[in-house]
Amino acid sequence: MSAPAAPPLTGLRVVDLATLFAGPLCATMLGDFGAEVIKVEHPVRPDPSRGHGPAKDGIGLWWKILGRNKRNLTLDLSAPEGRDLLLRLAARTDVVIENFRPGTLERWGLGPDELHAVNPRLVLVRVTGFGQFGPYAHRPGFGTLAEAMSGFAAITGEPDGPPTLPPFGLADSIAALATAYAVMAALAGRDRTGEGQVVDMAIIEPILTVLGPQPLWYDQLGYVQPRTGNRSRNNAPRNTYRTSDGRWVAVSTSAQSVAERVMRLVGRPDLIGEPWFASGSGRAEHSDELDEAVGHWIGRHSREEALSAFEKAEAAIAPVQDVRDVLEDPQYRALDSVTEIDDPELGPLRMQNVLFRLSRTPGAIRWAGRPHGADTEEILTELGLSGPQIEALRAERVL
Repeated sequence: MSAPAAPPLTGLRVVDLATLFAGPLCATMLGDFGAEVIKVEHPVRPDPSRGHGPAKDGIGLWWKILGRNKRNLTLDLSAPEGRDLLLRLAARTDVVIENFRPGTLERWGLGPDELHAVNPRLVLVRVTGFGQFGPYAHRPGFGTLAEAMSGFAAITGEPDGPPTLPPFGLADSIAALATAYAVMAALAGRDRTGEGQVVDMAIIEPILTVLGPQPLWYDQLGYVQPRTGNRSRNNAPRNTYRTSDGRWVAVSTSAQSVAERVMRLVGRPDLIGEPWFASGSGRAEHSDELDEAVGHWIGRHSREEALSAFEKAEAAIAPVQDVRDVLEDPQYRALDSVTEIDDPELGPLRMQNVLFRLSRTPGAIRWAGRPHGADTEEILTELGLSGPQIEALRAERVL
């Protein structure tokens, strides 16, 4: 078998002006598959994600993931000299990603008109909480607000409990995936037209899309999906169940054949003949009865016994794992889903690998997140600046 070719996005240059998560994570995903990503941060106010979560030796660990495969440049975009340097960089760039409030780039003289004047082929990606227009456009927006507004929190949690937010950046992460897709769509359009364009990504929209047909259900039936805990309104049994050794497993029966296998396994084949058992929604109406049967059987077996029996029956089950279990899981290990890289600051690090495997042009983690401004001199030298010019900009606090 021939050696892998260069990653598919080799030769693509991305400038990441965004902060925190949705925009920067999109840039990370592009960098994972070969794009040259230049992270631009304010000289004295770096991306706040550098300070999020636990740190080791004063170094933020989250940044090691979010900043991987990126070169780091400091630049004050609000200063005229910073503006001019950004325009010089944009002239030789394919994609610029930003997440300032609408109107901020325009106020600095870096709006779409100015950027496309120096590079008509540029794709400008604007990631904000609410989009570039509408009554909420100028509000500060974070993923938490999208999780609340989209309906996610309203359907998450126990029926008698409060609406529940996720304990991680769910909306931002979904928006990052959607933005990476939008970038590739815009670049494909450029291949046909020769012209760049503006991508307007509102964080409130991708999470609304992945919540499924709720708007359609309400539009046609007046149906509002309630909170159901771990249960589903679409099929049953579907829940988490405690094993005899005090551990937990999750069971899903989205397919009719799997639901039948589960009931045979737990000793209730009689339920398969019930008219309501023939559809997922019918089974969901009898969740109490089905959960009692499955939970009773699982509760009499250890986790390993339950997993083994379900696997033998070709029924769908998985252990409920925390990060310690994930790192030891044989399937994740086989896929190298969490891989090890060497970092000059912290030594060997384990982090999530690139999102997927390509057989001919695979992605890779080339390095972990670097220090603030680590590549400033190198990048500006590539733009044609001399050493004295760079030092003068530092003295003026532009860098």
